[in-house]
Amino acid sequence: MRLLFLAERAMTRTTTLYIDKEAHKFSAAHYTIFTATERERLHGHNYSVSVRLEALMGDNGFSADYNVYKRRIQALCDRLDEYMLLAANSPHQTLELGETEIKATHNGKTITFPADETIVLPIVNVTVEELAHYLLGELIATYDDPSLTGVELCVSTGPGQTGAAVWAPEP
Repeated sequence: MRLLFLAERAMTRTTTLYIDKEAHKFSAAHYTIFTATERERLHGHNYSVSVRLEALMGDNGFSADYNVYKRRIQALCDRLDEYMLLAANSPHQTLELGETEIKATHNGKTITFPADETIVLPIVNVTVEELAHYLLGELIATYDDPSLTGVELCVSTGPGQTGAAVWAPEP
């Protein structure tokens, strides 16, 4: 009797998919700016990216397409791999973008980077939190999937250091 009742009710089934592949990583240099006078020294990390997808179940027993998202995450990682990352929107840093070099000035000190080895991102600071929000925006901007009900993207610099950003469609 209970099974019949459940079958008669209209149920929306959702599922959660986790994508956490060894290949979804990138190495990049950066520095974090703390204040108008303090920043980290230039250094690098081996970042890893993982994604949690929440999606409606289809009649075929599938929800979101793993392969689409795995390829997209890989492409995002490949775009950032082996570059110097700079924050375009920091209130404590100015950038001078030239054809062959980019000059970053913080607290009166200017560092020059080769333009072809540097990516200027539309973020406030190069932190795992900001990278998570940036990459999440890039991930969902290029693929329209009506089955998605939520996405969480995590960026990690190693065990115990992860930043996450969450997206849900507007009601």
